[in-house]
Amino acid sequence: MDSNKKYWKGLEELNKTPEFVEKNKHEFAEPIPIEDVLSGDGLLGKTPRRDFLKAVGFGVGAVTLAACQKVPVHKSIPYLIKPEEVTPGVANYYSSTYEGHAILVKTREGRPIKVEGNPNDLLAKGGLSAQAQSSVLDLYDVSRVQAPLVNGEGKAWNEVDDYVKLELAKIQDSGKKIAIISSSISSPSTLAVIADFITAHPTAKHIMYDAVSYTGIIQANQNSFGKAVLPHYNFDKADVIVSFGADFLSTWISGEEFTRQYVSNRNNKSLQSKKMSRHIQFETGMSLTGTNADVRIPLKPSEEGVALINLYNAITGTTLPGTKKLADNAANNAITIAAKELAAAKGKALVVAGSNDVATQTLVNAINAALGSYGTTIDLDNNSNQYKGNDADLAAFIGDAKKGDIAAVLFLDANPVYDYYNTKEITEALAKVPLKISFNTSLDETAALATVVAPNHHYLESWGDDSAIAGYYTVMQPTINPVYNTRQAEESLLIWSSSATKTYYDYVRNNWDKNILAMGGLSGQKGWETLLQTGFVHVAAKTAGAYSFSKDLNAVAQTILTQSTSLVAGDKAYELHLYQSSAIRDGKHANNPWLQELPDPVSKVTWDNFAAMSLTDLKALNLQEGDVITIDANGTSIALPVLLQPGQAEGTISVAVGYGRAKGGAVIESGIGKNAYPLYSFRNGTVQGSAVAKISATGDQIILAQTQTHHSYEGRNVIRDASFTEYKKNPYVNSGKDGEHKDYKSLWENYDRPTYNWVMAIDLNACTGCGACVVACNAENNVPVVGRDEVRRRREMHWIRIDRYYTFNDEQGKGVTEEHEIDKLKNINNVSVVHQPMLCQHCDHAPCETVCPVLATVHSSEGLNHMAYNRCVGTRYCANNCPFKVRRFNWFNYWNDSRFENYLAEQHTQLVLNPDVVTRFRGVMEKCSMCIQRIQAGKLQAKMEKRPVKDGDIKVACQQTCSANAIVFGNGNDPESEVSKALRSERTYYVLEELNVQPGIGYQVKVRNTNELEA
Repeated sequence: MDSNKKYWKGLEELNKTPEFVEKNKHEFAEPIPIEDVLSGDGLLGKTPRRDFLKAVGFGVGAVTLAACQKVPVHKSIPYLIKPEEVTPGVANYYSSTYEGHAILVKTREGRPIKVEGNPNDLLAKGGLSAQAQSSVLDLYDVSRVQAPLVNGEGKAWNEVDDYVKLELAKIQDSGKKIAIISSSISSPSTLAVIADFITAHPTAKHIMYDAVSYTGIIQANQNSFGKAVLPHYNFDKADVIVSFGADFLSTWISGEEFTRQYVSNRNNKSLQSKKMSRHIQFETGMSLTGTNADVRIPLKPSEEGVALINLYNAITGTTLPGTKKLADNAANNAITIAAKELAAAKGKALVVAGSNDVATQTLVNAINAALGSYGTTIDLDNNSNQYKGNDADLAAFIGDAKKGDIAAVLFLDANPVYDYYNTKEITEALAKVPLKISFNTSLDETAALATVVAPNHHYLESWGDDSAIAGYYTVMQPTINPVYNTRQAEESLLIWSSSATKTYYDYVRNNWDKNILAMGGLSGQKGWETLLQTGFVHVAAKTAGAYSFSKDLNAVAQTILTQSTSLVAGDKAYELHLYQSSAIRDGKHANNPWLQELPDPVSKVTWDNFAAMSLTDLKALNLQEGDVITIDANGTSIALPVLLQPGQAEGTISVAVGYGRAKGGAVIESGIGKNAYPLYSFRNGTVQGSAVAKISATGDQIILAQTQTHHSYEGRNVIRDASFTEYKKNPYVNSGKDGEHKDYKSLWENYDRPTYNWVMAIDLNACTGCGACVVACNAENNVPVVGRDEVRRRREMHWIRIDRYYTFNDEQGKGVTEEHEIDKLKNINNVSVVHQPMLCQHCDHAPCETVCPVLATVHSSEGLNHMAYNRCVGTRYCANNCPFKVRRFNWFNYWNDSRFENYLAEQHTQLVLNPDVVTRFRGVMEKCSMCIQRIQAGKLQAKMEKRPVKDGDIKVACQQTCSANAIVFGNGNDPESEVSKALRSERTYYVLEELNVQPGIGYQVKVRNTNELEA
């Protein structure tokens, strides 16, 4: 049975706008500029090879010196193997940690070039985020502060130490306060160093704050249960999940861990046992989590509190103040049914909210307590350490600084001048603090105001540890000597405390020997070496306790109602919703070009933030996508282009934070987006991301670098989905098979693959669309970054893309037209979404191979489509004949052209490039190679060990980083391989199977647990 749904990437495709038709009707999106080539001003123009360093600032000299020394420094132990010294051509792997995740760092000739998840990591089981994958790029950024500064002048470290010690002694004599301001710290050793510093300087206080705060949850748990902690959530134990604005599959607390948990109840294994969790999402803007929900209900920020009150009433049978119907009957119906389903799943239910309001989170606690969630889906005893910030503490510091009570402030991984909601207030406060010290790695907005800049190491140069969850400890070890003249912040604190421990390595080692190693059954030198090889220690978890809720909710409900009323937008006003984008998040890593060019999973916008609005609101305001509007809220304003976002709650605007950085690197200082942090407000003791905003059109327009319709299938259906009820009745539903094999006639002969047949399976029910695979592929295969202007020209180079499709039942097959405007406006604000990874399908009957005049693309005896770059003459016939549109043309010599703003020029590639993959040059095609270098390495390793290749020996980059395990790769000739089992699933189908190109990648039908609510 085939699906009757229509899928579309954007409204221009749905409605076949003239611009869309024009761009897609020709053989190629744009011709090669022959005139420019012949004149010598275009593709053949000469460019100085070294100029790029001046423009962007990534350098090679210092790193070369660091990498040439014995790596890693003294007592580091590689993962699994212990080479006597670096062997050219052979990679070494070292265990380390990134934000509490155990990771493996690949080094070549002493240079870290790739980060992978540790397969034994407790949190994500080898999965890794796009941010972790891209972190190796930051190591080589010459925008980093390269030496210590005092009053803007370079100094030696001993001079810095003498200056700081003298100033701290004066402050101690005066009795004035010292503040250490940091983002949340979960490292046991770092916290111990700070405690020792406070012991040496008794007037010091440690203040933790987070750019995107979780104070509301922490304080609500203190008020509700007497435990000021962030819980550890277990989505894998929940049969019913209801979320109010929490993007838990992406940016909320621990996205990679929650993704693994969430998918375990929705993947192939779960479906085969006829089990699937239920997920209902209430939210304002379309989030990554919302796109994966079974049912998604658009909700204004002012309605969230009322909806939670109604949900509590429906579950408990009580009536709290503020009980009233929502304006949307669909939302009221969803609340009623969600309450019934949650109550039916008592003990296996979970309600979460993204709000930072204490009262709102207190009500969520009451709901979860009524559902018996504590001790099962919520764990307060084995709590998360990932966020500990307290908004009130930072507000108190500003007050003290303004009064002149603060004599010194030290900033560790914190940039409040950029990401605090009131930049003017904190800047004025810092002006009254005599001694300001920044440990930040770049000269960011806060470091630019510092008296002393004592630059910290990059984490790949550092010793350390972490504990993201109570009882789980990971270790950090350096994989390269310091690239620049930097020093670990912890070591600086030890020196300034006159500690007897002179190096931070000794401090970490002593701390583990005394307090942590024994918990993992380890001790002594052998135990330490074992730790450095495994990367972590996991102490047996405490038994999660059940917690009862006894707080009076009448006052809580009244507070929620008052706040909801204050958010109701008046005439010509809108409700503002601030959020983190999946790639840039809080802006800390905004200088990373891999992240900037990663398309947003929902909007598919790169290199910018924007104001997302509904089609209804845009039409009412007579605005077009790209028109610039001014948003006024909380006494400040920013100007952003508008973007039409299907699924956006009417009467609301969503804006991503993390953009608009003024300092911190050449990438961000070129002007990327606008800073939305000043639109936050401080209410009820916490910083909150909702407000009433007024907007006005400026008359300007900005073309967003958006990839969503760059690769069109001319209306052919490539997505198949079904409801869970349909699937249970017929497992073959919408797979196109119905238990039978379709015999298509072929123009090509079939060939045997006696040993290996490399194939792939992708489960659309597991893929969340996060994009980590895109960045992993970039890092593994030396994929260039092309910049905003080139993306606008449809020239992005990613080998794998995540296509995002909207859908609603559209029997007439029409788009948004005047005849049924009202009906379609309603539908387009209530769409569902499917994400589909798309890469070279390595077709057995590949149409690209038959049209290449020079045999640059050929098929191997192992089922792969190969590219011979030296043969390619750039006709682009292969790209035109590819029905999947997965081939990329090198318009420029990206690695050696300073006129081209790609941020990865020749100086940089010497450092982070994978030497096992050749860089491509101007005028040739490229595409996914299925990580042929990894396949060859796996076969060679098996040959050296005199054994056949085992299933799992070879993992491609996209597969390895996927937290959801949505991608499976292997030998199709092995019937017991994981990929063979996956491809035998009744849900498996092949994209554009009717063309009979016989793709080597099978997809599995998307299944949603939707029917009960729709009924």
